[in-house]
Amino acid sequence: MDKKFETNAIRTQLERTKNLEHSVPLYLTSSFVFEDAEDMRASFAEEKDRNIYSRYSNPNSSEFIEKVCHMEGAEAGFAFASGMSAVFSTFAALLDSGDHIVSSRSVFGSTHSLFTKFFPKWNIEHSYFKVDEIERIEKLIRPETKILYAETPTNPGVDVLDIQALGDIAKKHNLIFIVDNCFASPYLQQPIQFGADLVIHSGTKLMDGQGRVLAGITVGSHELIDKVYRFSRITGPALSPFNAWVLSKSLETLAVRVDRHCENALKLAEYLEGHENVNWVKYPFLKSHPKYEVAKKQMKAGGCVVAFEVKGGLASGQKFFNAIKLLSLSANLGDTRSIVTHPASTTHSKLTVEERAETGITDGMVRVSVGLEHIDDIISDVGQALG
Repeated sequence: MDKKFETNAIRTQLERTKNLEHSVPLYLTSSFVFEDAEDMRASFAEEKDRNIYSRYSNPNSSEFIEKVCHMEGAEAGFAFASGMSAVFSTFAALLDSGDHIVSSRSVFGSTHSLFTKFFPKWNIEHSYFKVDEIERIEKLIRPETKILYAETPTNPGVDVLDIQALGDIAKKHNLIFIVDNCFASPYLQQPIQFGADLVIHSGTKLMDGQGRVLAGITVGSHELIDKVYRFSRITGPALSPFNAWVLSKSLETLAVRVDRHCENALKLAEYLEGHENVNWVKYPFLKSHPKYEVAKKQMKAGGCVVAFEVKGGLASGQKFFNAIKLLSLSANLGDTRSIVTHPASTTHSKLTVEERAETGITDGMVRVSVGLEHIDDIISDVGQALG
């Protein structure tokens, strides 16, 4: 029987043990035992599909992976200790010295650092295209290009890229197309439906949704995930059983949480759009968003993040942050608690002024991760801070 998203999120569980537990137990063990010498030999020879060591697999991480695969329409996956370990390990598993990446310029600051500071040490190069320059991508592709990469919506500017258009380009040129789907969550967007080969998430964000644990996951085809798995089995970035258990339970409420996040975020965006002390507002499901129609095509709703610019630049931005009373000043997002962040001085502070300008990050930009508090209280706090 084909089950709906919410049902899979709740009812995808490990088989019950002899104790017939209703809620899946924790498997806090580093290793697993074998029946005899032949069982151990066959397990290490991969003639048996079973748990050997929690760096390779664990029942809790396996359940979490299976749920995300159902949600994303993927064949397989591997779970990581953080979102950035998922990004790095996925690239490192698939790339060789001399390979080339074509990527959207609007990527998370740490991903940009991987491309510019670390991959060049291994003779791996990259070329960037701006979010509104998809037509330039084919000009950037070389014989050694292996991966096409994008985040959508982007961090922190909430720009939207057309996944279908990117997928068509990747297929035409036989590239591996990878999408960071963190801002949307699999509830709002499934990039594999539009041509993505692999999807990456920071489970730290909406998947956990309560600011408790770090996690990452990559899902996609058996063939590509096998490469990611074999690299990660050796290098050891695996997700802990406890964090996997927390995340698997969190996914049970993903749909209801994200519905409220989106409802609140849209109301805040509409309020900000009419505020006299705001230059501009970006939210995928605002009709003023330049890629509103693309967002409506590939997303169920607009997500939890709203970006806007305070009039008056850096000084006004600092006054706004110092005046906030209810919302948290933090660098996380996707939390039940609303969070305000100043990207220019925090998450993207390692970029030069010119690099920030290329991705639309101004000194007065504010990123709000809209939480689950009552929307009247969220708007009241933002409003008094802007005033």
